[in-house]
Amino acid sequence: MISEQPFEMPKPTPAQSAWADAEVGVLIHYDIHVFRPGFDFRKHWGKPLPASIFNPAALDTDQWLAAARSAGAKYAVLVAKHGTGFSLWPTRAHEYSVKNSPWRGGKDDIVGDFIRSCEKFRIKPGLYYSVSCNGYLGVDDPGRVVGGDPAMQKYYNEIVVKQLTELWSSYGKLFEIWFDGGALPPEKGGPDVIPLLMKYQPDAVCFQGPDTYPSLLRWVGNEDGIAPSDCWSTANTAYKDGNDAFFPINGKGDPDGKIWAPAETDIPNRRHSAYSGGWFWKKNQDRFLFSEDELVERYYTSVGRNSNLLIGMVIDDKGLVPEADAARFAGFGAEIGRRFSSPVADASGEGAELTLRFREPSRINTAVIQEDIARGERVRAFTLEAMTDKGFKQVCSGQCVGHKRIERFHDITASALRLRCSKSTDTPLIKRFTAYRV
Repeated sequence: MISEQPFEMPKPTPAQSAWADAEVGVLIHYDIHVFRPGFDFRKHWGKPLPASIFNPAALDTDQWLAAARSAGAKYAVLVAKHGTGFSLWPTRAHEYSVKNSPWRGGKDDIVGDFIRSCEKFRIKPGLYYSVSCNGYLGVDDPGRVVGGDPAMQKYYNEIVVKQLTELWSSYGKLFEIWFDGGALPPEKGGPDVIPLLMKYQPDAVCFQGPDTYPSLLRWVGNEDGIAPSDCWSTANTAYKDGNDAFFPINGKGDPDGKIWAPAETDIPNRRHSAYSGGWFWKKNQDRFLFSEDELVERYYTSVGRNSNLLIGMVIDDKGLVPEADAARFAGFGAEIGRRFSSPVADASGEGAELTLRFREPSRINTAVIQEDIARGERVRAFTLEAMTDKGFKQVCSGQCVGHKRIERFHDITASALRLRCSKSTDTPLIKRFTAYRV
């Protein structure tokens, strides 16, 4: 049944469609406190760790991206500057960066290496830059100078503009830009980042970016790899300002939302009880790795719920993905490939019903449904029915489909699987409908 209410349906930009197709990415965390675990910049304002301790002797971004590729990642986001303020590229904005470290004599650039490795491994590059925190410059959430000195705030805003200009203009086209905690807007005292985005990276998707940017992503509302069971691509905002993350409603989105801002679902590769919430490396913590089965389950609760899965990747003090982590990434990627490489049948079509007919009665327990999101997110309610020797039997139901919905149900022998869209805002357009036995 098509809804009778008039509804102007938001649609993704080409950048947002490409991002949805990527499905899995990695978020690579590296910062100076890896060399001195336990350092908390919030307890040491004005006393940053010396750049002289940053010296990863075997740093190899090719090894990082090889691990990402083995996990099935199609994109990678490097944390170019996290909360300490230490910059992984030789910034001209201040002195606290790799250029004043002993690593490769202060003559090299981790961001540049990362970009080249992404190109080599055919992975789309992204960059994370925290506007909201900077221990070196005495700035804390939501991007205000500690103490509130207006002159220092002006100076900090100028530093942000200089650094973002360097990152967004020096390394080619970026796939994703990550603001952790958003960016304090100019009207509340923050830097004006929109003109920079539009000038240098107009085709990137932007996580927690200002609402006036056209290709937005929103945070799912947790760091557990779990999207709501119905996770709509539309919302009424991706981010406000400060630390207002707009959840739970922002986590699940709004089917009647006015903007296209799909959720990205992030999770560290190590448990939250590990160092720095599992996002950064610390010696002798391999035991905190999520198991392969746990990561596979997070695929179902993110990609399978119309979101993207962004998995944290730690880098050790040698500059490498630890062997145990690399093995876990490879195992995860192989298992996802195994589960979804051999469909029993697939089809596409439009309309309220679509039936998959099998060559012979087959055991199935999984179905994947994908809408043609380029023309909007139309389905509002659906059921799946399996044809048994006693006729059609309902095996599951749901509401949101979007880019991808994965439904699991008990093993059943069927000769066909029928998708029935009982409610939609317009004619359902099913890009792909697939049955599996996993």
